Amino acid sequence: MQDLFSLAGRTALVTGGSRGIGRMIAAGFLQAGARVFISARKAEACHAAAAELGKLGPCTSLPADVSTREGQAALVAALAAHTPHLDILVNNAGAAWGAPFDEFPENGWDKVVDLNLKSPFFLTQALHGMLKAGAARGPVAKVIHIASIDGVSANPLETYSYQASKAGLIHLTKRMAIQLAPERIAVSAIAPGAFASEMNRAARDYADQVIKHVPAGRIGTDEDMAGAAIYLASRAGDYVVGSTLVVDGGVTFARG
Repeated sequence: MQDLFSLAGRTALVTGGSRGIGRMIAAGFLQAGARVFISARKAEACHAAAAELGKLGPCTSLPADVSTREGQAALVAALAAHTPHLDILVNNAGAAWGAPFDEFPENGWDKVVDLNLKSPFFLTQALHGMLKAGAARGPVAKVIHIASIDGVSANPLETYSYQASKAGLIHLTKRMAIQLAPERIAVSAIAPGAFASEMNRAARDYADQVIKHVPAGRIGTDEDMAGAAIYLASRAGDYVVGSTLVVDGGVTFARG
């Protein structure tokens, strides 16, 4: 059973890994035995996070802006300088934007959709060869998209592009999974609920109010997120193909 959930000998890349959910996942992977590369747009923050995470295991900082094709290419080149293969890719980097319906700007739409929906596809495409090389070593390679419960059910907040991008990512997960499964690359997704982070400041700063809407009676912990990601990334999740794991303490069902 211990081997079933082990990531020993695996190499992982987590985008947006310097903070929030990405950092929770990176820490969990390290504790499960993986070698982890984290990427973030802000180099200083990325380096600092990798140094701290390095206390748990081998963690390397690869700063990059994955919202652009140029940034994705730079990240792939930087990763290839360290390893010829990739076993686990976590497409976590994301953004949000809120504005009233009549005032919602096009740049707010494009920024969010480009990073949340477009980038996971094209970064995975760019890393396809390295993922196939990882799968050729034996274990099934994994691509895990970080979606949101806002892509499963509607949030009353006016975050139009965010909710649309996450719903699109959930469907994209299904389509990519069909394509890549024959190559022993399993694509799945996680839809987090309330986890304290810079993006989810409500859960971070007003937890007492947020938990009133969570059937489980609390916000998510680092271990909750790490456990879900480790399950999908490990041998235990090899037969999970195209599915989105909702990790939200029951919020989605409570929304009705």
